[in-house]
Amino acid sequence: MQFFFEALIGGLLSGVMYSLVALGFVLIFKASGVFNFAQGAMVFFAALTVVGFIGKGVPLPLAIVLAFGAMVLLGLATERFVLRKLVGQPPISLFMATIGLAFFIEGLAPMLWGSEVRPIELGIQDEPIPWLLERFDIVVSRFDLVASGIAAALVAVLAIFFQKTRIGRALRAVADDHQAALSIGIPLERIWAIVWAVAGFVALVAGLLWGSRNGVQFALTFTALKALPVLVLGGFDSVAGAIVGGLIIGASEKLAEIYLPPLMQAGFGGNFGGIEGWFPYVLALLFLLVRPEGLFGEKHIDRV
Repeated sequence: MQFFFEALIGGLLSGVMYSLVALGFVLIFKASGVFNFAQGAMVFFAALTVVGFIGKGVPLPLAIVLAFGAMVLLGLATERFVLRKLVGQPPISLFMATIGLAFFIEGLAPMLWGSEVRPIELGIQDEPIPWLLERFDIVVSRFDLVASGIAAALVAVLAIFFQKTRIGRALRAVADDHQAALSIGIPLERIWAIVWAVAGFVALVAGLLWGSRNGVQFALTFTALKALPVLVLGGFDSVAGAIVGGLIIGASEKLAEIYLPPLMQAGFGGNFGGIEGWFPYVLALLFLLVRPEGLFGEKHIDRV
């Protein structure tokens, strides 16, 4: 039973990290109604910018501030030179624009800072928490706990931002209908600029945490894939859905990794290692058959 709880807690903590990545997608989807294919590239660019400044002798806190400024500029440039040209266009046009943006960022980042794998040292030790180990004999990483706490705090702040602030309400109006929002005086360009800047900050936090764990490398662009099952379960336009979906995916992935291979090998034979790599996507596919809009997503009814 202790091992079960250890695996469950580890999965839930990983799930909070997945929620952080998914949150970047939710932000853009709420503002433009389109899936931001470039979110993974933004995570990579943010983390690489931090280590790039550190490599030039800049202290870590200042490097983070400078990287945040770079992400804000990237968001403003995206709104000015990409999204502003596509106001009122079909969502597929915006989606294709984010694909082009992803390839542009993936090429720009190593051109500016190099492509070698580099670590980020945040001062958080990846070691078991002593009191949990001594009292309950459960191994929980200090890094996972702190990183999950940071991610949870950021998710909570943004949830309040969307629900309680004037900008958050304007953002939801823009997501519903661009032209209608413009007709009542909502500044579409300003809203998009703000949300892309916030999404850049989320990408920066995600890049720091994932880069500290796995090293800053091109593989960070694939963290976006980890968010897809989370979005399917929680809903593409729900901050709460990103949280719940992340917890479900994180816990189920970890438990499936441990308990499913022995059962499947006993029943079918063969090797079922690496199940954690594809199990979340199978779970998301099955969930799509039952509730396509996700747990917290809005149902869309088309009248013909």
